[in-house]
Amino acid sequence: MQGFLINGIAALRPDGLGSLSFLVKGATGPAWMEAVLPNVYDHWEDFLKAIADTLIMEVWAGSVSFVIGLALGVILTVTRPGGILENRLLYQTLDKIVNLFRSIPFIILLTALMPLSRLIMGTAIYVRGAIVPLVFGCTPFFTRQVEAALAQTDYGLVEAALSMGSSPADVIFRVYLKESIGPIARATTITAISLLGLTAMAGAVGAGGLGDFAIRYGHDRNMTDITWTTVVVLVAAVSIVQSFGGFVAKKNTH
Repeated sequence: MQGFLINGIAALRPDGLGSLSFLVKGATGPAWMEAVLPNVYDHWEDFLKAIADTLIMEVWAGSVSFVIGLALGVILTVTRPGGILENRLLYQTLDKIVNLFRSIPFIILLTALMPLSRLIMGTAIYVRGAIVPLVFGCTPFFTRQVEAALAQTDYGLVEAALSMGSSPADVIFRVYLKESIGPIARATTITAISLLGLTAMAGAVGAGGLGDFAIRYGHDRNMTDITWTTVVVLVAAVSIVQSFGGFVAKKNTH
């Protein structure tokens, strides 16, 4: 039991990415699947590992993108012309950088960032190698989502807070972010679903996950049951994320 816990913790560390195979090694599918989905049954261990790899990429890239994207979205909001910390140079610089990375197709970004992935993660392939390009592909999108969410804040509340002597930090945390929990929750949901699609695309270049599983077996070996099973799993994952995000947004919408 102790060894299992140690391995589990190690698998969630940045240097342990892709090591969740100990959880699925030797696993076999349910008996009914052998007749209905024979190829999925034969590759059940690989299927579970693909789900685990997708989850790792989603959690790590999503967490990093959330933190960076939220920070950038706030900075763009408060430094824009007329903002509470107006700074045209900083705003224009960040705005152009975000637009730059948003304009690059993700499949090209995967290739372009390989040297940076090797530098940061030690490899440019498999799950670890996909984290860096996933962050670069997801963060600009989430930044714009956060910026749009914060723009919905009633500026009268901002002016009222400033008139009462609130500092810019107080306005950011007690007005902008507090009043935008619902919109930010919706933005996070949209971004998480988009990131799920990016992880599948990363599988096309050897990143692992469900995308790699579907291409390697479903497409290259013409195993259609694997392709459709992957589709069903992804649809289910999107539905779960959408339902949870909608619930959080509804609870925090005034």
